[in-house]
Amino acid sequence: MKIRQRGVTIGKLPVGEKNCITDVAGVQVGHVTLDHQLSEGEHACTGVTAILPHGDNLFHQKVVGASYILNGFGKTTGLVQVDELGVIEAPIMLTNTFGVPAVTQGTLTYMLKENPDIGVSTGTINIVVGECNDGRLNSIRELPVEPKHAVEAIQNATSEASLEGAVGAGKGMICFGHKGGIGSSSRIVYDTSSDTAYTIGCMVLSNFGKKEEFQAERYKAKGDSSVPSYPIPADGSIIIVLATDVPLGNSQLKRVAKRCGIGLGRTGSHFSNGSGDIVIAFSTAHKIPHVSENSVEPRSVLRDDHAVMNDLFQAAAEVTEEAIVNSLSQAVTTKGRLGETAYAYPFE
Repeated sequence: MKIRQRGVTIGKLPVGEKNCITDVAGVQVGHVTLDHQLSEGEHACTGVTAILPHGDNLFHQKVVGASYILNGFGKTTGLVQVDELGVIEAPIMLTNTFGVPAVTQGTLTYMLKENPDIGVSTGTINIVVGECNDGRLNSIRELPVEPKHAVEAIQNATSEASLEGAVGAGKGMICFGHKGGIGSSSRIVYDTSSDTAYTIGCMVLSNFGKKEEFQAERYKAKGDSSVPSYPIPADGSIIIVLATDVPLGNSQLKRVAKRCGIGLGRTGSHFSNGSGDIVIAFSTAHKIPHVSENSVEPRSVLRDDHAVMNDLFQAAAEVTEEAIVNSLSQAVTTKGRLGETAYAYPFE
């Protein structure tokens, strides 16, 4: 269950109907979860998660995008071009560290099939993949993630409330010494000057922190000392995907993305030396055509000095914190390679 179902409220802003990144209209999420024995002692405990900014052709109808690196110990693809051009033109994919090449290939294969013009009558495409290292539970050297799993995750994507915890890319992840993985949350921000309600949503792939770093008292969680935590935590990582329908430029998106670090810090993280803490953000307010006969593209953006900008900063911090805690609250005890076990955090 989500942390709110346990009687814990995080932040002050109102929550979306599903309390999920899919509260942002048009956003879809799909998972493929791998959980099977590969050979004696070796286990596939991993998966792929796909986040689609909208359900139309993402290459021909791009969205404004940005990224922000809190700590850069990561193996992502595509973020250089996102920051250079300020757009995202394919599903945002999450997986394990060694699954990045396969997921990139699978996503590319899917997008090429959808767009026969790519690389022939038009340019190439930029695929964005984020990762965390699930090698404690997953036999990562066996490369269980295949290109087809990326395609399946995209095809599974829906606008329903996403599954969370030990699913998709989160299947083998460990957070604060307990089972982590996929978590999500959303907030509503009001522009009273135009009587408009905006939504900001977040999805995380959590895989970081020691048990003693978790700010359990913030979440009314005393824990249970009889439930073991993972004894040798890695520095770990987190991928944070932030979505909104507020009309923002890519530099504004990056400013909002920076505030995700506040929510991450509230849970207990200090962005470890070997941690890949990365934010990928997008706005669905405008669909940017790949081809246009016009030399000028009109686009409205929020003023930087509007009160809504401060509310967005607050919302980014709140949704990130709650998404991380939801990844713990929704996770279940999971057994992986060599019998290794990550136990669900004992909230109750």
